Amino acid sequence: MSKTGMANLPLHGGKAPKWLFRRMVELSKGITDVIIFEYGRKEFLRRISDPFWFQALSCVLGFDWHSSGCTTVTCGALKEAINPTEYGIKIAGGKGKISRKTPDEIEEIGNKFNLSTNKIEELKYSSRMAAKVDNNAIQDGHNLYHHNFFLSEDGYWTVIQQGLNNDTNYARRYHWFSEQVDSYICEPHDGIVGNKSNFKVLDMVSKNSNSCQKTCVDLLRDNPRHLLNDWVKLSKIQSQTTLDDWQNSNKKHNNIECLDMPRSINWKKMKEIYDFQPKNYEELIGMKGVGPRTVRALALISDLIYGEQPSWQDPVKYSFTVGGKDGVPYPVDRKAMDETTEIIKSGIKQAKIDNKTRFSALRRLHKYFNNCYN
Repeated sequence: MSKTGMANLPLHGGKAPKWLFRRMVELSKGITDVIIFEYGRKEFLRRISDPFWFQALSCVLGFDWHSSGCTTVTCGALKEAINPTEYGIKIAGGKGKISRKTPDEIEEIGNKFNLSTNKIEELKYSSRMAAKVDNNAIQDGHNLYHHNFFLSEDGYWTVIQQGLNNDTNYARRYHWFSEQVDSYICEPHDGIVGNKSNFKVLDMVSKNSNSCQKTCVDLLRDNPRHLLNDWVKLSKIQSQTTLDDWQNSNKKHNNIECLDMPRSINWKKMKEIYDFQPKNYEELIGMKGVGPRTVRALALISDLIYGEQPSWQDPVKYSFTVGGKDGVPYPVDRKAMDETTEIIKSGIKQAKIDNKTRFSALRRLHKYFNNCYN
């Protein structure tokens, strides 16, 4: 991900009023119709995977640009507006319990699109791995509660999912696009949106975590008794009671402030993983039952005992300001901004909607981009 910065996504409860949601569905259908006709299905998915473009679309549809609800409601409106028979695109998943139906929806629409069994299984795997990575391999304090999988009959896909942090009452959104994913475990995102960059975040899919990934796999391919001994050693560090003890340990372990070793580990699961002998880190985190605690325990043991550090840098990578006029956090990307403006503006103008709706949407777009420049 080359884009950097941050944006506020405060958690807002409740639902969009019916009158607003109905208009969002109507307008999103009109804009989508034009964009797919002019640019094609693949380009539509690529645009949706761009956090700035998605946010601009959400604003145009009439939702609060800076709230967490812009993700869930905009995706919900698109899901209702886009008819797979008409557009060759299907949106699976959603918020809460609906997200768990994603695999079944992918299989259903895959059959309608005449995709092969292998391709359908591959798509289901992509959906599952995206959720696994953002909920387990990136530990930024945000737990996933929303997952949408956009699928075209050509086999391209986009994932938009969102996590919440109940302590800060902020959300974080994660964007994926199939054409940009060379590896599920090495910086696979098209963008990550958050309110701020946290001081220490375990990012096991950073390219800087590559050596740590390999050590984690080696740890589980070895006899589980060795892993248990390592875990006991680090658990004792947590019971230190004096400042001198902490300082002496900190000289050895420069990430001691991040030491939050899980108090319990499913050793039966560790034995199952050992018996399975995963070939690589992707296969490891893709296994059922391998959750955040296992990922964190392995990363800490790899770091503090074997010296293979993971990345502790927050991967949040996007700013809705598209840069600042003073060059902070970086110069304005005028090309990206102009391109986004023209494509959405064209979609609004050509959409089969009444003049009042068209005027209101263009006014919201104008206001949003003015805010971006400021």
